[in-house]
Amino acid sequence: MITPFLLHFEDGRTARAARVNQPGELAAAFAALGLHPPRPVVVVVGGAGGLKPNDLDRLRPLFESGLIPVITRLGAITIDGGTWSGVMRLLGEVRSDAGLDFPLLGVAAVGTVTLPGGQPSHDDAAALDPDHSHFLLVPGDEWGAEADWIARVATALAGDTRSATVLINGGEIAYSDVERSLDAGRPVLAVAGSGRTADHLAAAVRGDPADERAVALAKSDLVQVVPAEDPSRLAHTLSVALTEPALGKPGFVGDEPRIR
Repeated sequence: MITPFLLHFEDGRTARAARVNQPGELAAAFAALGLHPPRPVVVVVGGAGGLKPNDLDRLRPLFESGLIPVITRLGAITIDGGTWSGVMRLLGEVRSDAGLDFPLLGVAAVGTVTLPGGQPSHDDAAALDPDHSHFLLVPGDEWGAEADWIARVATALAGDTRSATVLINGGEIAYSDVERSLDAGRPVLAVAGSGRTADHLAAAVRGDPADERAVALAKSDLVQVVPAEDPSRLAHTLSVALTEPALGKPGFVGDEPRIR
């Protein structure tokens, strides 16, 4: 039996949480959290501690004018790693600043995070983000342990509806996030110009020199690229990914779309 509990943050905000130990418990956890599939799902992965304040300011319009309008219009559940850092923190801030209440679910490996009021499990444990509405704590003591769970949770919540992954910036773990999304048949939108892994993947899609891992991932027709400086393009591409059948997908969504 999955018993939900409340996380109480210092500023008085609360979030509903549950803990699972095996994939077979996910349906019960969703019910306990009040998350009822099927619903469209947007997975947001990418930069955490590697993003500086000026990076976050530059990327904010992607969330305000790109991601958030599509999420709210389609009633999507949004999933990320749930920590108070990088794109996860920015997503939570924009959601709260706009006064929105769409489900924002952080999926975090329990051994890598510090619960509100608790003691850190190790020196680099991360705080959870108080602007998330829900948390699912999964097994694991190392960064990246959550990647497989994020993919599983997204697939289970989407059910027979559509889902998509948006990659903004990102480090080593982002490659695993992208690989698992592709393995699940989930479109991946890499934001070119956001830095690091997303830029490597964008370069590989264009056929430019790139990290060998990015080159391997870019072979999938599910990978698309959108420019960081055009939030409306991200909104359009994400909306299409979540609402229209996947026929011919452009490899690069910009001034000159390339059909694979």
